[in-house]
Amino acid sequence: MEISVLVLAFVITAVAAAVQGTVGVGFAMITVPILSLLDPRLSPVPQILIVLPLTVAMAWKERTSMDLSGVGWIIAGRLPGAAIGVALLAVATRRTLDVFIGVVVLAAVAIIGSGFHVRRNRTTEFTAGVAAGTTGLVASIGGPPVALIYSSEEAAVIRPTLAAIFTFGVAITVSVRFATGNVSSSDLRIALVLLPAMAIGWFASLALKDRVPTRVVRASILTISALAAAALLGRAMVG
Repeated sequence: MEISVLVLAFVITAVAAAVQGTVGVGFAMITVPILSLLDPRLSPVPQILIVLPLTVAMAWKERTSMDLSGVGWIIAGRLPGAAIGVALLAVATRRTLDVFIGVVVLAAVAIIGSGFHVRRNRTTEFTAGVAAGTTGLVASIGGPPVALIYSSEEAAVIRPTLAAIFTFGVAITVSVRFATGNVSSSDLRIALVLLPAMAIGWFASLALKDRVPTRVVRASILTISALAAAALLGRAMVG
């Protein structure tokens, strides 16, 4: 892999980590489609390995603001969702993964951008968990379904709450991927190379989260993610 590609991946990872640390979601929505376009080896597995220490740090930093009501149902949903994801990986080609990631990201952009709110109850929490488990295992993008049911909360509550949920969910995804042989040595090497970028982005978010308007960051996430997802779909169509 060319050094220029790795440098660009490093920068994108740092920016995405800063975004997630600022608004609570966005890391995988930015990195997975863009890095998939740069080089298929860069995504999506390294991102699910990198994001785990990021979510742990976020949850611990703002732990006093968490709202953990209903978390059990979301985590319970991740288990059957992960099983569905394993079944999809068994039959998916690279082109299929491009289409899946592109559609998942565009759907997330459309739903989050619309401002649509979902009422939290056991059914919606479990359903969000299943959706997050499936998309998280296949595409390393498990945040949008869960973020949707917390979208009406304050940012100070959203960040640590989602971080705690993502920590449990990502741990399940990583465990299932390792158990089913869906993590390669290349994935581990790339994750180690990009891990410092995640740390840089996290520390940057500590200074940014109270200074940058949330609406500006959110609009940027949606725009960049939509463009990258559209490009992935375009690549899948032309072969």
